[in-house]
Amino acid sequence: MQKIKKLYEKYKEIINYVIVGGLTTVVSLGTYYICVFTFLNPNHALELQIANVLSWVAGVAFAYFTNRKYVFNSNNPNKLKEAIMFTLSRLVTLVLDMLIMGLGVSILKFNDKIVKLISQVVVVIGNYVFSKLFVFKKADKN
Repeated sequence: MQKIKKLYEKYKEIINYVIVGGLTTVVSLGTYYICVFTFLNPNHALELQIANVLSWVAGVAFAYFTNRKYVFNSNNPNKLKEAIMFTLSRLVTLVLDMLIMGLGVSILKFNDKIVKLISQVVVVIGNYVFSKLFVFKKADKN
């Protein structure tokens, strides 16, 4: 048990990010699936992207608070600036997500649910890198 605790302490940030990233993915995918199973048609390019953006908004809102508290333990008093940087970094990965979805579903005609899962893996990795390097960088030095 002591070895597990030591491993956790050594890799705490990454482990917590994987957990929070997984939960964020559930929020994002859940929102996306609710949209496409109820009121948006993923076979129409515009509606596909609307569902994608709505899932992004829900995911970013959830991710900011959970990453700030549980992953990067940020004590940055300028929460507004931090939230703006977080959102801007997420906009970059949203564009990447939209490109993957547009290419995979609208152009290559793959299943939108499978492409969305693949896209989420790419997005989660990108989000960690941006958060670590740009958004919560001062939290790492504390």
